[in-house]
Amino acid sequence: MDVERVQSIASLSNIHHTISTIPSEFIRSENEQPAATTIHGVVLEVPVINIGADNSDEEKVVSMIMEASRDWGIFQVVNHGIPNELISKLQKVGKEFFELPEEVKGLIAKTPESGIEGYGTSLQKEVGGKKGWVDHLFHKIWPPSAINYKFWPKNPPSYREVNEEYSKKIQEVSERLIKWLSLGLGLEEHEMKVAMGGENIIYLMKINYYPPCPRPDLALGVVAHTDMSLITILVPNEVQGLQVFKDDHWYDVKYIPNALIIHIGDQVEILSNGKYKAVYHRTTVNKENTRMSWPVFLEPNPEFEIGPIPKLITQENPSKYKTKKYKDYSYCKLNKLPQ
Repeated sequence: MDVERVQSIASLSNIHHTISTIPSEFIRSENEQPAATTIHGVVLEVPVINIGADNSDEEKVVSMIMEASRDWGIFQVVNHGIPNELISKLQKVGKEFFELPEEVKGLIAKTPESGIEGYGTSLQKEVGGKKGWVDHLFHKIWPPSAINYKFWPKNPPSYREVNEEYSKKIQEVSERLIKWLSLGLGLEEHEMKVAMGGENIIYLMKINYYPPCPRPDLALGVVAHTDMSLITILVPNEVQGLQVFKDDHWYDVKYIPNALIIHIGDQVEILSNGKYKAVYHRTTVNKENTRMSWPVFLEPNPEFEIGPIPKLITQENPSKYKTKKYKDYSYCKLNKLPQ
């Protein structure tokens, strides 16, 4: 089945210089169009937290992460221990993959049987058949039992080595973040991880590729959503695009070189019984430049049940969410069904 890739549509508009048009399925409704709905001239400085070893005040870090997760659902971490050179390599091999000819990328294209993994364009049901201005690649990077290397690019040749190194570093960062999220809820440091599925947490890499768009005022890369993950750890390239919904308005999020952007996902909101909030966000596109991002989604095993942690439920604070298997939650979310 031939799928039209956004990258191909973008190339055509460049060749024909049809600068003022994009296919109608990419034009968002008026209440979604970035030009009309963004607060311009204000860049949102979401909390930035130094988690380096030189920052010895762990209580302060826990407090900052707790407040950011409660009030924002998003924060950026610096001095996180992932070398800048490794982040640059990750970005380089991802960009090189997307610059390959379509027939080469198509070798690892998604199929109806492959589920989420593989190279693709559309991701979930969109109202009215609308589309996001983005192509993507998904593959699992941890644990080894979950990895299927047939969805990892063989070209560029260093892709696998770089991603394996990055996955080790991401695990180190996530272990600390999960511990601090746990302590921020007044739990023991290990309790949040156990409630997430322990050693069976799956790390899912996604690369988003947003080619230049002739009408960035009318299109979106990714439509407004919360992540259905536990947490998401993301690095973008330097092209502005991430927007967060805060105080009833859409704002651009300030880019900080080599920071990791942490999203609280739906599952941590559920586990915390609503104390931590999943961030409502979307992605805009750029007329001149390609934007890319590398989110890693931490997800429970599909069969694992997620519900509010029992210790957090009291008479004053009853359970706000159903307990259900992650696969059932994700099916409802992707198919726009009530939870």
